[in-house]
Amino acid sequence: MPPATTNTLKPQSTVPAPVPCPEWFAEAPRHDEPAAADAWPEWYQTLRADAWHNFLETPAPARTDENWRFANLGLIQLKNLAVAAPAADPERIAARSAERGLKTVAARFVFANNRLVHADTGGLPDGLTCLPIGEAIATRGDLVRSHFMREQARLGGGKFAALHGSATLSGVFIHAAKGVVLDRPIEISHWAEGEGTTVFPHTLVIAEAGASLSVVERFRSLNPGDATLSVGVVDLAAEDAGAIQYTAIQNWNDHSRHVQLNGTRVGRDGRAKSCFVNLGGRWVRNESVSRLTAPGADSRMLSANLADGDQEFDQRTLQLHEAGHTTSDLLYKNALYDRARTIFSGLIQVCPGAHHTDAYQSCRNILGSDEAEANSMPGLEIDADQVKCSHGSTSSPIDDEEIFYFLARGIPPKKAREMIGQGFLNGAIEHLDGEELHEAIAERFEERFAVLA
Repeated sequence: MPPATTNTLKPQSTVPAPVPCPEWFAEAPRHDEPAAADAWPEWYQTLRADAWHNFLETPAPARTDENWRFANLGLIQLKNLAVAAPAADPERIAARSAERGLKTVAARFVFANNRLVHADTGGLPDGLTCLPIGEAIATRGDLVRSHFMREQARLGGGKFAALHGSATLSGVFIHAAKGVVLDRPIEISHWAEGEGTTVFPHTLVIAEAGASLSVVERFRSLNPGDATLSVGVVDLAAEDAGAIQYTAIQNWNDHSRHVQLNGTRVGRDGRAKSCFVNLGGRWVRNESVSRLTAPGADSRMLSANLADGDQEFDQRTLQLHEAGHTTSDLLYKNALYDRARTIFSGLIQVCPGAHHTDAYQSCRNILGSDEAEANSMPGLEIDADQVKCSHGSTSSPIDDEEIFYFLARGIPPKKAREMIGQGFLNGAIEHLDGEELHEAIAERFEERFAVLA
């Protein structure tokens, strides 16, 4: 720095000059990367470079994009985002995960601020591989490559998908070999803390012919006041006669934002069941595409969401029937209170030649206040013959006669509305397999209802 006397005509200000805030990230959000340049397979290095380029070239969501219709774009003004720093107390986080998680699991993984802090795979049978996603990319490259982010972000989340593809990921790779049946779920927990902290969960599940497994993924905040961002991707591949059940339970704090892009492919006679449970988060965006690629494929898409305050849950789905003699069924349920908003946009698309398709779609909403708002846009696009396709959407306030029924039995109105709402949401959860999973989700609903204003 030059001597102060040289600046006597232009004295330096004691107030630092403002620093421009870059949009989202100025460079790919990475941390704890391998030192060796060739640590990652070449295909993955290329994918990440292309993803970062696509992120820079892809505009942010805009009102003119039909895939963002009804969305409050003001909630997507993402600034002051930060690469995740190590969590302060990983042992405590692992203990909290075990305390609040399922008691009977085949494996448990815990991630905090995008880093693995605990792994227990002692209950896995032979033929079932379960690895952190980074380790799987490095050691199982060919298998991972054939399924990793193979689905195009068709429903508007292209910029988020590109950011995810360029980043350091946290999550799990799961591969069930032919005929392997897992009778207990694999549980994955993600925790985040720190203002602006951004995490990138990625779950990749492959069930080969005759294999069957269940995966439960949880999202929680460590501090009630930190506004964090999660940009996650889920790849599910149920191959011939394979079966996958995937359940996401999102309960971030009320300042955080959550994006989850789900891509499912179901092969001949395969079965895939996915469920999204949203309780927390200021703004949540779920995009779910289910492709039925061969005869006999079956897809079930479920969601149960409890929103209050100023929360906004934005749900976009596509049931894509690429082959004939396939079935799909979608049931999304939303219980809204205060000034909460939900958006549902779902399309059943039957491709040319996909005859004898059987598809159904239903979005149901109950409104617990006069200010709550539910927007539903179901749709059909059919290019085949001899199909059975239908869709429906309902929105209604809680019936006063139902409240009166509870009052007559000594139950106060607030408790009555909670019981009605929870019973309504359980109508979607009951389609999941696993009694302990049902009970765990019901407990989370009870906790959330307990703090409703």
